Amino acid sequence: MDRSIFLSLALASLLLGVVSARDWNILNQLKALGSSSSPSQNAIVSSGLSTNLKRYCESWRFNVEVHNIRNFDVVPQECVSHVQNYMTSSQYEDDVERAVDEVILHFGSMCCSKNKCDGMDAWIFDIDDTLLSTIPYHKSNGFFGGEKLNSTKFEDWIRKRKAPAVPHMVKLYHEIRERGIKIFLISSRKEYLRSATVDNLIQAGYYGWSNLILRGLEDEQKEVKQYKSEKRTWLTSLGYRVWGVMADQWSSFAGCPLPKRTFKLPNSIYYVA
Repeated sequence: MDRSIFLSLALASLLLGVVSARDWNILNQLKALGSSSSPSQNAIVSSGLSTNLKRYCESWRFNVEVHNIRNFDVVPQECVSHVQNYMTSSQYEDDVERAVDEVILHFGSMCCSKNKCDGMDAWIFDIDDTLLSTIPYHKSNGFFGGEKLNSTKFEDWIRKRKAPAVPHMVKLYHEIRERGIKIFLISSRKEYLRSATVDNLIQAGYYGWSNLILRGLEDEQKEVKQYKSEKRTWLTSLGYRVWGVMADQWSSFAGCPLPKRTFKLPNSIYYVA
């Protein structure tokens, strides 16, 4: 009898632990601890909460970048300020610069040089948060992923033609162009934004691309990854060798044909499938 009671209690304790582990959240645990502590203990808990929240949010951001976290609609509310701090920091600029350095190193493995290109070597860039930064839009609207992107408001902002260049990208763009490599811009922006997009690109320092491809009516119902894959297929069918794709979203790389290299820029504000 005693053995049965003991086993029952042990099983109940185990099940409670399973439920607690499943529902466990670092923020809830720390907040609960703080609510039952003295003022001096609360100060320590507050400091611990701040430290652990930073780690939690940095872990979330990191897992977005390596594509472990996918298809999110909004940034977790407790991490919005963390994402904002990163995307407006010198660390973000340094991370972009490192990606740019890796692209330049990639050129060392290419057969194409300024004097030897046959006109069929190609490079693909995305536009938003690859060549042109949307950070000013998020600054003025206070979103930074905390709310779903309002397409109407965002397109109104695009029409203002005020997006600055992403740090270090103008230099890279012209480094590629001057090597004789054809640059193709493949964006999920709508075709009716072509004039605003062209003006903004030129104002930001980009020019001399071979083709700017935007989404027509026939593309609007497609997922971005399908749309961009189809455009790469079209380029290769023309005989182009796509040496690389640079973008801020994994959907820009998905599908076939695969480029020789892909270079991902950091962006945990939104996810585009």
